[in-house]
Amino acid sequence: MRTSPLNVLFLCTGNSARSILAEAILNESGRGRFRAFSAGSHPAGKVNPYAIELLRTQRLDTAGLRSKSWDEFAAAGAPQLDFVFTVCDNAAGELCPLWPGAPVTAHWGVADPAAVAGGEDAMHKAFAQAFILLQRRISLFASLPLAKLDAIAIKSELDRIGRLRETGE
Repeated sequence: MRTSPLNVLFLCTGNSARSILAEAILNESGRGRFRAFSAGSHPAGKVNPYAIELLRTQRLDTAGLRSKSWDEFAAAGAPQLDFVFTVCDNAAGELCPLWPGAPVTAHWGVADPAAVAGGEDAMHKAFAQAFILLQRRISLFASLPLAKLDAIAIKSELDRIGRLRETGE
């Protein structure tokens, strides 16, 4: 595995909420060690306003966040990826492009906060829950002694992290 910063791609179908949240969280908490990106198999074309509002409330940088296709990361000249995480079940089931760098992959499914019905309060709560779960998983990921683990141990740890829920294992 390359030395820092390690490139991490978060994938979701629309790349408008969960993957965007994960990108912003890791870029802040993993600054210097990780460089996060996000993309979607069928990008929505815009970032969900609830995601932007939540990130700003958390004082996370939203500059440069955009909904984009995962094809950008499979094209010539794309960053060499070290890790690719799917954060929605739809993207996990799709045939992904071949990523440069042969990254370690894992599925970290998170319920889609944008799909919640029930008005603004329900949306805010759903986005907050998704944020907390992603923040917890990313914190555990960032704390792994990656330089001391072999590829099998890293994959095992990433899969374990992906099984964590909001309230524990």
